[in-house]
Amino acid sequence: MNRTDRLYALVEELRAAAPRPLTVASLAARFEVSTRTVQRDLQALLETGVPVRTTSGRGGGWSIDPAMTLPPIRFTADEASALVAALAVADAPYADAARTAAQKIAASMTGPAADAAQGLAARIVALPDRTAGSVRSAVEHALTTGTVLLLSYVDESGRRSDRAVEPAGLLTAGGSWYLIAWCRERRAGRGFRLDRIATATPTDEKSPPHDLADLLLGSAAAGAVRPTALAPLTPPR
Repeated sequence: MNRTDRLYALVEELRAAAPRPLTVASLAARFEVSTRTVQRDLQALLETGVPVRTTSGRGGGWSIDPAMTLPPIRFTADEASALVAALAVADAPYADAARTAAQKIAASMTGPAADAAQGLAARIVALPDRTAGSVRSAVEHALTTGTVLLLSYVDESGRRSDRAVEPAGLLTAGGSWYLIAWCRERRAGRGFRLDRIATATPTDEKSPPHDLADLLLGSAAAGAVRPTALAPLTPPR
């Protein structure tokens, strides 16, 4: 068994036993490797974000939270290539989370799927993201927590203004990302292109809920539809 297969198998072994911890010695015997190898593998899983943890003392060992892991997923070569292509353009927002997701996906791939993903990844390049990391993080935080965001925004004419906004969602169009929000200054829904946001400051103030479709009414983006790839993730309305 190569290391990639063993890492995957380790996760599944811990999932099967959860929440009961397993000792390094028992895992080493299970996979017929040394305890040092198992320790090194478990540390690698920990560093890539897999929710493994260790407890000391009598009855201790390594365990995993089964609610935070996925059952086995087998990708075809085409599916693996599609994921690589999708992750390559995930520059904003949630780019950092996309990168860690890519690492986890890559670690689970073997055979033709891994070869296809690696081959395509070597043939994709991108210009650097123009959206400042601090702006992207603030937008992500506001959307996730449902809180008010303070923006300093530069419009297409170069005019700069300060706004307090109540985020409703994201719109992607023409290769750009827009934060759709209720603007307290304009008292209306507005779209803010992420690469034109000069600064974004999170707050602890809870934002009233806004329907994304309602805020888009009357705008050039009124006909925006949810990407079909997201349909399986979205609850029916």
